[in-house]
Amino acid sequence: MTKLPLTIATTDYDHFRDIRTGAVQPEGIDLNWLLLGHHECFARMTANREFDLSEMSFAKFSTQVTRPDSDLIGLPVICSRLFRFSSFYVNRKSGIERIEDLYGKTVGSPEWAHSAAVWMRGWMQNDVGMDMAKIRWVQAGANAPGREEKVELNLPPGIEITRIKDRSLSDMLAAGDLDCAIIARPPTCFLDGHPDVVRLFPDFLDREERQYAETGVWPIMHIVAMKKSVHEAHPWAARNLYSAFDTSRRRSVERILDPAVSRYPVAWLPIYARKMQQVFGEELFPFGVEANRKTWEMMGLYTYQQGIAHRQFTPEDIFPATIETKVII
Repeated sequence: MTKLPLTIATTDYDHFRDIRTGAVQPEGIDLNWLLLGHHECFARMTANREFDLSEMSFAKFSTQVTRPDSDLIGLPVICSRLFRFSSFYVNRKSGIERIEDLYGKTVGSPEWAHSAAVWMRGWMQNDVGMDMAKIRWVQAGANAPGREEKVELNLPPGIEITRIKDRSLSDMLAAGDLDCAIIARPPTCFLDGHPDVVRLFPDFLDREERQYAETGVWPIMHIVAMKKSVHEAHPWAARNLYSAFDTSRRRSVERILDPAVSRYPVAWLPIYARKMQQVFGEELFPFGVEANRKTWEMMGLYTYQQGIAHRQFTPEDIFPATIETKVII
């Protein structure tokens, strides 16, 4: 039987390793896998739909999947997920000591539809009760100028964004022209030890553990997007892909938990991973709809509130039905 050829682009993840190398194979599918930087995946899939499947920012995917004529669907396969209280960087001369001090300040992010910033603005608005219109928003490249928004926005009333093309967030933060940056990667000025640039929440780990204990939400940054035309022509493919991804994930977790072999160059990693099972459960890094329902739904709320998604979505709106059923061809 001839297999369905599909092209996929992602960056390098251990939990994708076995499906990428062919140790795990999706039934009936021949994957041509491209390893690219995640920004290249996002840009090429967003602009030209160059791949059948691609890693994509959850925020940017939210815009595209909620268009009236959307040509994408998602797989509940998680490329990257991270808590983001560590992502607030401030210039100490701005006098910002707590989150409410951002009122009247200038705050930047690489894009408005930047998943890390979406999660933290959502927390500010819904948990802290802050008015996002009382902050001056800036969009610019993180460590180099020139980055632009990749998806259309429908900003809420009162929200304005100043786009700066010739300077980076790192440069402006170090110079004191930006009070705060909400950014996934630490800005260069912070990594270089600039004396005025610090994290707003040095206790971010404790905050993130408490947030998860209280909400059960583990923020998702990147997922796998799929052309809807592929799904419509081959409705079995999504299930078979999901099954293979999930098997690859389980094998990755087994490697991390192995107490007998040092598979990764990090001391005590299996011990730490077993401790994390007490927090996140035996699956440790679950894929799927139900295991992550609260997180999918929270992003549906946040992206709609922030003018990124065209409508508030549920998991049933963005993933194929019955995707977690048995593999078929």
